[in-house]
Amino acid sequence: MPGVTGPSDYSREPPRHPSLQINAKEPFNAEPPRSALGAAYVTPVDLFYKRNHGPIPIVDDIHSYSVSITGLIENPKQLFFKDIMALPKYNVTATMQCAGNRRTAMSQTRTVKGVGWGVSAIGNAVWGGAKLADVLELVGIPKFTSATKSGGKHVEFVSVDKCKEENGGPYKASIPLIQATSPDADVLLAFEMNGETLNRDHGYPLRGIVPGVIGARSVKWLDSINVIAEECQGFFMQKDYKMFPPSVNWDNINWSTRRPQMDFPVQCVICSLEDVNALKPGKVKVSGYAASGGGRGIERVDISVDGGNTWVEASRHQQPGIPYIAEATCSDKWAWVLFEAMIDVQQSTQIVAKAVDSAANVQPEKVEDIWNLRGILNTSWHRVQVRVGHSNLLLRGLLKSICLEYLVGGCVLVQTSEEAEEEAQADPEEVLAEGGGGAAGAE
Repeated sequence: MPGVTGPSDYSREPPRHPSLQINAKEPFNAEPPRSALGAAYVTPVDLFYKRNHGPIPIVDDIHSYSVSITGLIENPKQLFFKDIMALPKYNVTATMQCAGNRRTAMSQTRTVKGVGWGVSAIGNAVWGGAKLADVLELVGIPKFTSATKSGGKHVEFVSVDKCKEENGGPYKASIPLIQATSPDADVLLAFEMNGETLNRDHGYPLRGIVPGVIGARSVKWLDSINVIAEECQGFFMQKDYKMFPPSVNWDNINWSTRRPQMDFPVQCVICSLEDVNALKPGKVKVSGYAASGGGRGIERVDISVDGGNTWVEASRHQQPGIPYIAEATCSDKWAWVLFEAMIDVQQSTQIVAKAVDSAANVQPEKVEDIWNLRGILNTSWHRVQVRVGHSNLLLRGLLKSICLEYLVGGCVLVQTSEEAEEEAQADPEEVLAEGGGGAAGAE
């Protein structure tokens, strides 16, 4: 399209932060260390997860770039970037989460297909742009419209980028028209992220932001917006990102039996402790993020130090020093909540976190109960095994666990008889928990 092109190869990819864990190189998919997510309410752009399906589009001339709005409407229009910029600008703080977040842990139950995400395919940002409801008014669709006179009931976003799943065609997805035309839904055509112009990885020059919904519906690098009668028939709406029961496999799957996934379920993750951790006895800070889709707040985050037998409630906040109250007008309804609890850990144990949202939805206990062949929506209790003991034993246990977790070839720990006897008396647990860098499959 004029002004923006979708490359056919990966020779002109943008630079990325060196701390990102790369889960796939081409197309580029990467996530930050989990500690980076717990460090700030607003995720820095460079540390926001990168989810791509093809080479990153290139802007040749921003002045000639435009988005066409067509379909079952009376007044089709072509809007240039300056036309979008001329509309009232809104800032919406919203959490975006890939539907495959925590897929690697699900793959430990049974093999799944998809990029091997750890726990950091999620981020919280301040998105700036025009509301889609205002844009659609320019083509004659009033606010709070559920159907146009010509029968349009859905709004389809079509991207500039090309992907193999669409046989070289563009990535696309849709949302209901009533959601697109409702100002309270805060659907944006965004051109800013955290107060700065969008960068290439995150959709420059213009992208959709659909708060409270899985990231797959917030289409980047917009080429066109179409008002259509039925849901988008693209690959990622009809043959991906659907939630199937554990009984469905690749031999008996029928994609038409499930609706495309929209809202993401309630979720929480411990960020202050890594998957392999060695601790001294005493007080330990357990902190992380919690979020729920559809604008639902977080009512409670519970922490257990005995694998889920007993629980303590964590404190919650969005702004430092200000207690969070779900559904309060001062709270960001589309954004995650950070939680924290100080707990006493005296022995090796499993630390568990689970969240409850404002509709009383709670995370499921076992990943086995929600396993699905695409490995999406792993919202089971988040568990971290920790090892507690004296420093020399902790170091040896940590090295053993790292070797096991990452399958380091030829890693041998030489142990004297005295060390073996001392370690046996301490009865340490092997430290293995969800995450890691292995891919759950190929996408």
